[in-house]
Amino acid sequence: MEILTQYLINALFSAIPAVGFAMVFNVPRSALIFCAFGGAIGYSTRFALMEFNVPIELATFLASTLVGIVALYWSRKYIVPRPVYTIASIIPLLPGTYAFTAIINLLQMNAQGVSPELITMFIDNGLKAVIILSAIGFGLALPSLFLMRYNRPII
Repeated sequence: MEILTQYLINALFSAIPAVGFAMVFNVPRSALIFCAFGGAIGYSTRFALMEFNVPIELATFLASTLVGIVALYWSRKYIVPRPVYTIASIIPLLPGTYAFTAIINLLQMNAQGVSPELITMFIDNGLKAVIILSAIGFGLALPSLFLMRYNRPII
């Protein structure tokens, strides 16, 4: 019961930034609930995969692929462009902590001088942030590339 409560809390708190980001970009009111569900689905999927010791990069790729599949279904069903759902839904998956830590390491190198430990931490956090961002991009693009090309002739 405790793990179910944890998943519900994570889903709720990941839906909030997804809806907030959607509201900033004037997403129609009828689509806000889908943005909330997309954010909750993506973050909960990544959280569940990481519970099974899947690395965060692969878990983010799989979660963003699932968000892409669900958003593609919603966009076809409700005749709304797919980015209306996907852009807001991936906001909870962004690697803010890793990017922030990399910038802090860079600022520490500027203030305190360069040391091997700071360089290692900067490269580790920076690469992790870049890889997670790439996983989000590829994960969102993969379903539409596959499913949209599948039903159309090559020429």
